[in-house]
Amino acid sequence: MSHDDHFQTRGSPQNRPEEVGALASQVISVLRDRQAGNKDGARLFVLDHLFRAILVRGAFDAELMLDELRGHRLGLDEIIDLYIPQASCRLGEAWVDDDISFADVTVGALRLQALLSEATGRIRLDLTPDDSRLRVLAILPHNEQHFLGVSVAAAQMRRMGCEVSVSFDETFGALSARLLEDIPDLVLISCARLESLETVAETVQTLRMAPISDPVIALGGAVLADGDIADLQERTGVDVVTKSVKEAIAFCSNSGKVPTPR
Repeated sequence: MSHDDHFQTRGSPQNRPEEVGALASQVISVLRDRQAGNKDGARLFVLDHLFRAILVRGAFDAELMLDELRGHRLGLDEIIDLYIPQASCRLGEAWVDDDISFADVTVGALRLQALLSEATGRIRLDLTPDDSRLRVLAILPHNEQHFLGVSVAAAQMRRMGCEVSVSFDETFGALSARLLEDIPDLVLISCARLESLETVAETVQTLRMAPISDPVIALGGAVLADGDIADLQERTGVDVVTKSVKEAIAFCSNSGKVPTPR
């Protein structure tokens, strides 16, 4: 037997085409599964990795986590608009299913907030004061706790060229005082629970009574999944109910609202 014959008999792929074909199919299948996305477009493999990272015991490095996500060829916009909100939704679902504790949810949300801050910090924005910019006030009403959603919405609107300020859990008195100096063209109220709609309605009344130039008031947030849009609008008194900041800004523009002079 020649040396070449001996080599081919023991290990040459030419003599094992079925095994090679099966291995190749398995590799392709694994790669396809890793790249599979959910209905919103997030790659499940990457989302799973992020979800595990925000729940792991020990230290969390937001800068390192962002670099890892970028290593999966994700843009900063994708991370902010898709992966962070999706991971946040998973936290809520896991808590409802009693798979994680409320403490885990709190830690995970804080880590996502740190990741959001790291991601937004790497985006260069033109923050030069400009009278042509739409001024937006994003409000998380009193007793609501989903600060991450408001922060994501604010980041989205800043990237769209808006000047955005955020009100977290302020009393109606504090909100009224804020409106004396912070005059918005659009107010976006974020709400997660039907139980908070009364507070939202009172917030809207506070905005309507303030000596400001009649801003467009929009309602968004997880509450939209539990309530009828027309009913939510009637119960709160907002101008528009939407789950998209783009839709809120478009509604504001179509209503003829222009940036208020300083």
